Amino acid sequence: MSTKQRIIQLLDIIPEYKIGYVLAYVQGVAADEEADDDFCEKMLADYEKDTDPEKDDIYTLEECKKEWGLA
Repeated sequence: MSTKQRIIQLLDIIPEYKIGYVLAYVQGVAADEEADDDFCEKMLADYEKDTDPEKDDIYTLEECKKEWGLA
């Protein structure tokens, strides 16, 4: 029995109330990798085009916590 056949077989014994979880997982696994890559490339391009002179400033975790009132 192939892995795919085993998965289909197991679907018959999964309670109906859990099928939504299975569907969400399978949709996530089957998501279009190309769309994810395109999204990431656009984010990088937008970052590289950003003219904010402070965009490359580095802050420590402690500095961030202090600024956000979490220290």
